[in-house]
Formats: sequence, C-alpha cells, structure tokens
Amino acid sequence: MRARILAGFGVTGLCVGLIGLAMSMGSAMNTGSAMAEETRDEKSIYDFKVKTIKGEEVSLADYKGKTVLIVNVASKCGYTRQYTEMQAAYEKYKDRGFVILGFPCNQFGGQEPGTEQEIMEFCQANYGVQFPMFSKLDVKGAGADPLFKYLSALETEPKGAGDISWNFEKFLIDGEGKVIGRYKSAVSPTGKEMVELLEKLLPAATASKG
Repeated sequence: MRARILAGFGVTGLCVGLIGLAMSMGSAMNTGSAMAEETRDEKSIYDFKVKTIKGEEVSLADYKGKTVLIVNVASKCGYTRQYTEMQAAYEKYKDRGFVILGFPCNQFGGQEPGTEQEIMEFCQANYGVQFPMFSKLDVKGAGADPLFKYLSALETEPKGAGDISWNFEKFLIDGEGKVIGRYKSAVSPTGKEMVELLEKLLPAATASKG
C-alpha cells in the first residue's frame, strides 16, 4: 500500500515537472517571437521629424527613395571647407536621387556659435550651399536629438557605434532609409571612397539630349 502511494506521488511530481517545462518553453518561444517582431519593426530615419534651419518641422519620410548623407556641421572648424565638397557632391548627384542634410552643432569646441540665420547666411555667402540645412541641435549626450541617438547607436561600418566625436561626421543612408555607412570627419564627400559608394547606390545618369 505504501509503495503504491509513493509511486502515485512520483507520477504526480513527474506530471507537474513536465507541465512546468512546457510552460517555460512556451514563455521562451513567446519572448523569441517578440524579439523577432522587434527586429522586423526596426526603425529607419523615416520615423524621425526634425526642424529646418527656418524652424519648420519636417519628416525625414519626405526623403523616401533618396540616398541621403547626414552630416553634423560647424562654421568655424578645420573641416568647414568640406562645405565646398558637400555642395559639389550635391550638385553632381542630386538629379540621380542624392541629397545632403546638414545639421549644425556647437558641441565640439564651440565652433558653431551663431544663430540659424547667421549660419545660413555664412553657408550661402562663402560656399553657395543649396542642400537642405536644419536647426542647430546636440548630437551626443543626454540632450542629443533622437535622430542622432538612433544613428550613433547603430553598429555601422566602417566607424561603428558610439558617440559622434567631432564635426562633419557622416552617415550614408540608402533609398529605403537604412543606414549603410558611418564615416569619420576626414572622409571627403568627393573622395574616392564616397564617390565609389554613390556610383553603386544611385541609378545610372540619364544621357542628356544634344
């Protein structure tokens, strides 16, 4: 009799254990599904809104289908001369779906101290800038704009994830809003590395009719 009771307890314990295991596996599967769902819902730059240098709020979804180069800029930096190269790249490739977005930032050496109006006047007078410019913002730290928090957190080659370290860092985004490259300040928009990438990404130029 005692043996039968003990055997009964053993079967009951085994059933409870199996039920617990099944519940754990179900929970793990649900967690995995949720993580997969999060991966499928990964953000792109199109999820962000920013303000133009005139203070108007716009959605980056306006640039869907375009290849975009996002640059944090400054007017009193050793790399400020890159405005010339940025404008040249913009003029060369804009008809093939390329655009540059300039975001002034004063976090690096206080090299962008002016107002938005002063910044725009400086860029147009000295470099003939015609590509879109945006309001001054922070690109790192607690007060960083959400767009730059997102960009900096991505493990993007060749620089990788982490805080922006200086003016004129660059993020290259494809026509689907995915960041495909992050480049240090010294990389020129008209240099061999960038030009080769743009030629691969952009549709072929349409021959002009003579």
